[in-house]
Amino acid sequence: MKVTFLVPPCYDHKQPAERSAGCTRVVYLAPNIYELTVIAAVRELKDVETGYLDCVGRKISIDRFEQLIAADTSDAYLIWAVNLSIESDLQALAAIRRAHPSTPVVFMGPGPTYFTSKCLVDERVYVVRGEPDLTVVELIEALHDGKPIDDIDGLSYLKNGHQVNNKPRPLIADLDALPFPARDVTAGVDYHNPKLKVGPYTTMFTSRNCPFRCIYCVPSSLSFAREIEYRKEHGRKPTIGFRSIESVEAEVAMLHEAGYKAIGFMDDNFIWNEERTAALCKIMKKYDMVWGCEARVDAVTEPIARMLGESNCRYVDLGVESFDDEILKYIKKGITVSDIYQAINLLAKYDVPVKLNILIGSCPLETRQTVKHTLSEAKKLPVDQVMFNIVSPFPGTEYYELCKENGWIKGGDYEPTDVQRNSILDLPQLSAKEMERLLFFNNLSFFLSPKFIARQLRRFTSWQEFTHAAKALKIKLFG
Repeated sequence: MKVTFLVPPCYDHKQPAERSAGCTRVVYLAPNIYELTVIAAVRELKDVETGYLDCVGRKISIDRFEQLIAADTSDAYLIWAVNLSIESDLQALAAIRRAHPSTPVVFMGPGPTYFTSKCLVDERVYVVRGEPDLTVVELIEALHDGKPIDDIDGLSYLKNGHQVNNKPRPLIADLDALPFPARDVTAGVDYHNPKLKVGPYTTMFTSRNCPFRCIYCVPSSLSFAREIEYRKEHGRKPTIGFRSIESVEAEVAMLHEAGYKAIGFMDDNFIWNEERTAALCKIMKKYDMVWGCEARVDAVTEPIARMLGESNCRYVDLGVESFDDEILKYIKKGITVSDIYQAINLLAKYDVPVKLNILIGSCPLETRQTVKHTLSEAKKLPVDQVMFNIVSPFPGTEYYELCKENGWIKGGDYEPTDVQRNSILDLPQLSAKEMERLLFFNNLSFFLSPKFIARQLRRFTSWQEFTHAAKALKIKLFG
């Protein structure tokens, strides 16, 4: 049996959706580590051959994609879909159906987990809800052996014209049992991260999900899929799962042996305590990796900042959202403006570059003045980059319920939108158009400021680094 994982081309002719973060369009290419882990799991099945056709990474046009599909003989196709890619991916499904009317097509990821009915266009389409690794393996086994699928947890499909939703699948308890991602299928694709500036570059995760209570948050596409599914049954966020230090080291050692120089950790939160952080930093130093991560500001202590600085950590993404204490309290961020200043200053002390993530419109308290104040504060601080986004009321979050109940969503209900460009919210004191204008102004004001330009120029060590960063900035500002 041959199964092929697809990253279809963009039928909407827009910038491709970023499928690992899930809520933005591609600024720079990064491997979808979650999909590559599923590929590795399927590879372990007997008599199953896997293929990978990444039309975005390999710049394959719509016409060429359809030619390749028409000539292909795979027994099943699998697509990791996010909200921003759903409509385009359904057009790719239509192209597959024109060539292969009865070949199974499997959707997974947050898009089909939420838009399940929309994806189930015929009885040979299957939706894997939530955490996909085990469900996909069991489904491929069943398709290979001709066995029933009614007892496969986490699966939805049509039967006699009616949608069937099998019971939810429990979260994977032992993340160490998962295989390392099948990175070899991406050979030849130029992945890079302007914040790390060296390569070859890849991504990793050491944990899944986040236990904090921020009302708006969807940290990654895998977390979003897990959370949508888990909340339906339990009414709360999923529990966090950790890989062991031994498992993390084994993967880093393998990457080092394969010639990788840089790793971006995709954990929703990388820093949990000093003991675990020390063990992870020791691994990165041992294998001489350049790396970066995402963290909460209240997790950054002086010992942790020192560890990061001593182990080649070249960025920490801090989700600060606002420099207004009332807004931070309303969105249940669990931090104060004082915590933000302290974390940034500690990281600066040990020469760890900081990227701030700031949200516009995270609650009804937001005004034009609070947004301008946040920009002003961000520009004063010793940070390397700032990512300004407009909050989206993602289904499955507390903010979605609040916005829907109060009629703040344009059109009445959620529609996928690029949070780096557009708003679907009209808040009491801030309209969608105002948020979009403020977003564009904030980006121009920060990224074209002399301070930002001077700081970045000092860090570039090659013309290639500069061109990668310039291209990413152009996409960020102008699409």
